[in-house]
Amino acid sequence: MAYDLTGKIKLIQEPQTFNSGFTKREMVVTVEDGKYPQDISLEFVQDKISLLEGLQPGQEVTVTFDIRGREYNGRYFNNLQGWKISAAGAAASAPPPATESAGFPQQAGDPGYSDDDIPF
Repeated sequence: MAYDLTGKIKLIQEPQTFNSGFTKREMVVTVEDGKYPQDISLEFVQDKISLLEGLQPGQEVTVTFDIRGREYNGRYFNNLQGWKISAAGAAASAPPPATESAGFPQQAGDPGYSDDDIPF
């Protein structure tokens, strides 16, 4: 289940790479919640850390994330794992129509393939 939050970026930390090869990058978004603003920490892992490129503190964003939980030594931990960011005021533009599939030119009479044909 996905959740969204909208707020201003307070900080973006540097990426952390661990001995296992796992990479994560954290950011904090300040959400106006009544009288007391909330600073919400979100993490982006592996290939999703590239979503933070070009973002700056003070920028208004909407982050889509999942809640992840785990148990370790009888204690329970939760993480907010981001997987999509939309900057406020950024208009979503439609991608240009594809004329090539997988780097190969489409042949006349070839029905081509769409993302709907992918089994995963």
